[in-house]
Amino acid sequence: MSVQSSRAHITLSTLNKLHAEGKKFASLTAYDACFTQILNQADVEVILVGDSLGMVLQGHDSTLPVTMQDMVYHVACVKRGNSRAFIMADMPFMSYSTDSETLDNAASLMRAGAEMVKLEGGAWLASSTRLLAERGIPVCVHLGLTPQSINQIGGYMVQGRADKQAETMYQDALALENAGASMVLLECVPTSLAKRITEALNIPVIGIGAGPHTTGQVLVLHDILGISPIRPKFVKNFLAGTEGDITRAIQNYAEDVREGRFPGPEHSFN
Repeated sequence: MSVQSSRAHITLSTLNKLHAEGKKFASLTAYDACFTQILNQADVEVILVGDSLGMVLQGHDSTLPVTMQDMVYHVACVKRGNSRAFIMADMPFMSYSTDSETLDNAASLMRAGAEMVKLEGGAWLASSTRLLAERGIPVCVHLGLTPQSINQIGGYMVQGRADKQAETMYQDALALENAGASMVLLECVPTSLAKRITEALNIPVIGIGAGPHTTGQVLVLHDILGISPIRPKFVKNFLAGTEGDITRAIQNYAEDVREGRFPGPEHSFN
């Protein structure tokens, strides 16, 4: 049964208003109803049901084995536990390779409770983005380090350090906004590039390992609680010093994001 709340539900309009006012918002991953309720209590604005569940929950070494069935199941779990946050869901590997697959799979996620879908790629996603946006499905496009392309990239490394790659990413972001994207997520890109893209777009930009200048920040929940076996440079353990209070740790993360205290230089890339 869904948890009821007197607080207003966060919508895309809410996030656009925060962006227009120069205010920041916090996002975290969640994959079940229990943690979703805790994120609601901690006032996290955006919940990402990420295909990161393949590594965090399922024990795979990448996100590639995650299926649409997996994603629909976990989106539905999060929806049942949610009372306030805006829910974004990943389209898993090869679930948007054709127009018909894109529409059918995005519709499945929206029926399960998503309010936005996230696709990984560059300007080549413009037609898919336009297709979804024209049919009322908000799209977030994921640029930079795109885990679904890990075999092509060759490893989990910072993207956009070379001038040519940085310019391509910048132009991709502009093209995708023009195609109807409602949001952009930048992963593992230099702070200066993330700042340039954020300032050029009229839509919110969420960063993970992208420095402090983006509209929002997102991290994997298990990472900020210090229970992941590997902790990337852009992660901070917010559970440390809270005597094991998970809700307080998540509140600290959300407050630090909104106040601009996180991420710091030690969590960012030059």
